[in-house]
Amino acid sequence: MDYLFDPRPQPSLPVRGAAARFPVGRIFCVGRNYAAHAAEMGNEVDREAPFYFTKSAHHLVGPGSHPVPPRTGDYHHEVEFVLALGRAVDPADPMASVLGYAVGLDMTRRDLQAAAKAKGRPWSTAKDVEASAVIGPLTRAEDFGALADQRLTLSVNGTLRQEGRLSEMVWSVPEVLADLATLYTLAPGDLVMTGTPSGVGPVGRGDVLEGTCEGLDPVALTLT
Repeated sequence: MDYLFDPRPQPSLPVRGAAARFPVGRIFCVGRNYAAHAAEMGNEVDREAPFYFTKSAHHLVGPGSHPVPPRTGDYHHEVEFVLALGRAVDPADPMASVLGYAVGLDMTRRDLQAAAKAKGRPWSTAKDVEASAVIGPLTRAEDFGALADQRLTLSVNGTLRQEGRLSEMVWSVPEVLADLATLYTLAPGDLVMTGTPSGVGPVGRGDVLEGTCEGLDPVALTLT
């Protein structure tokens, strides 16, 4: 097939212990999935159903040095537990679709988000931003083991900023997958960022961030 110009490279993630990479199709994000984070943002948790926003797969980057995006004076970190789908989701057994897990950073232009929320506008310019989905290597689900109360953390320049447990999610991973599958035809290559615990805050050029989750490779980001 001929194109007018070269297509962008296929976004992908490394998989621990494997030579082949995981090709990324879409990135779904769960909003307000930790009650304490919702509270710190002045929101109440909607327990009727989860809600979502998306990021372009082309905004995915791996650990390393990445720039602060333009037109923000309030750039925030959000550490998240990420799941990767290896097959279509069966609503009767949603976890069977999960290939693996990773730690990710949902980087956010908080000032643009606040302005959008005040006017009832979409969050795209705040969330769907170049290098805003920083995700570490995948660990296969069978190597990670059962989801329980694994600790999720984020430090900035060696100081702990965020800490939570996977068991504290308002909507569990199986519940999120089962619900999301009623809205989209989920497919191999899709990623789901499952929400962030409390403690989000501003970062800037020169800051070094590290996100961790027990049983997973950490993800590190240096802002330039």
